[in-house]
Amino acid sequence: MTVLPAQSHDTQTRKADHLRICLQENVQCAQLTTGLERYRFRHACLPELDWQDIGLNTQFLGKPLGAPLLISSMTGGTAEAHQINQRLATVAQHYGLAMGVGSQRVAVENPDLMGTFKVRSQAPDILLLANLGAVQLNYSYGLDQCRRVVDRLEADALILHLNPLQEAVQTGGDTNFKGLLHKIEQVCAALPVPVIAKEVGNGISAPMVQRLLDAGITAVDVAGAGGTSWARVESERAQDPVQRRLGQTFADWGLPTADCIVQARQVAPTLPLIASGGLRNGLDVAKTLALGADLAGLAFPFLKAASQSEAAVAALAEVLIAEITTVLFCTGQASLAGLRQPGLLSQTAT
Repeated sequence: MTVLPAQSHDTQTRKADHLRICLQENVQCAQLTTGLERYRFRHACLPELDWQDIGLNTQFLGKPLGAPLLISSMTGGTAEAHQINQRLATVAQHYGLAMGVGSQRVAVENPDLMGTFKVRSQAPDILLLANLGAVQLNYSYGLDQCRRVVDRLEADALILHLNPLQEAVQTGGDTNFKGLLHKIEQVCAALPVPVIAKEVGNGISAPMVQRLLDAGITAVDVAGAGGTSWARVESERAQDPVQRRLGQTFADWGLPTADCIVQARQVAPTLPLIASGGLRNGLDVAKTLALGADLAGLAFPFLKAASQSEAAVAALAEVLIAEITTVLFCTGQASLAGLRQPGLLSQTAT
């Protein structure tokens, strides 16, 4: 029987809790929305298109994709997480989707758990993203750990996720974010793969996008508010009444996803941009692309499907692709680039 280090065991328990809570409890934002409901596409009653001719092919960070979809970072480190990642990766390979894994901190603490993240054998061709919490750079992590998670996953890029609210609510959370930007800059300069900055559901503002770009970040995932609230998740886990109350108070904190996309694109017109945070269907995806995103990430819908079966994940991928294609068809656009045509997406009166 393998005896895990105490820290690794705590992290592994937390990952199992996160899975259970996300699947069994209502931890979605209750009042704050993604903002995508404020936008509508201009319908084309005569699209002059054959549905069969519509293509969703694109690329991100130089890697070809069959559709502009990212299976967002979710999990790893437990037996259930291993099964979920295998199912997600198999479907990602089949449809040409990108995929990120959950935070690999648990596998740094206990290398035996790296296998729960490894999916290259199932998905040799996909855009695959490794993942660590940026704040760990203030807790003894450095370039070595970043290289390690990328190399062992055989990843194409590294996500450094930014989660100050989650850490503030989490019992025993890592809350020293001081001087972190400089350390991120050092990783960006030395790591041989692109580095992606990602929030976890509270959004990235325009000034933060600019600061991250100046630090050498290659791409940004805005991960805005309106979907899963990690303050709610951590509140559900909390034993301490103060931490539980904190999670309830800040359950709807953050910047709506739609606003983040618009603002990020204004300050960085050519930035490789991922939109995530509360996307639930292909219409949401299409709206984010029209607002300026290059790739759209979904976590909760894929987690829900992957907890059931590989077939459920494939069915979800099919319907998302059909929904995006329907938007293109009913707006008279043969390719994704057409979604950014001026006037095609307009903001409705509030």
